[in-house]
Amino acid sequence: MGDFKLKKPIWDESDFSEMGWHDAIIWSVHPNSDEFEFLIDLDYIFGRIEPVAGETHYKFWVSPVTMVFENASHLRMDLESDQGIFEVSDLHMKDPRITLNEKFTDYNFDFELQNGSIQFRATGFKMFVRQQPTCTKLPRLTLKERGGINFQRKLASR
Repeated sequence: MGDFKLKKPIWDESDFSEMGWHDAIIWSVHPNSDEFEFLIDLDYIFGRIEPVAGETHYKFWVSPVTMVFENASHLRMDLESDQGIFEVSDLHMKDPRITLNEKFTDYNFDFELQNGSIQFRATGFKMFVRQQPTCTKLPRLTLKERGGINFQRKLASR
């Protein structure tokens, strides 16, 4: 199985077409109104490993990441969970429009969750990978494995 080679430590909206959020787990969100940001702490799945002979389940390459959505506005959340786990089905980036000052394009971001949604507008995002991907049996890390809940914006050393 070996180690996973991380392509880069910071991803952004220009990488959107090669990214995927299915099965990602959202641990926390923070609307940082002082900086016009919306931050999300989640476990991002960088890869899935097919089961080998004699196994029935996938394995996953998972890292805790901080997603920082820039110039965020119009936040709407509809969340429901029996166990406090918010699992992403998909993330949509659509409906581009020129901002009022005509300097940027903003988009409607829609986190489609298993039990709800998070929607807002933003001009883009940066996704900061906080740890090298870890191979796991589940598509998420434990709180201890991920170093708790935080919104760090740099790769932590191991």
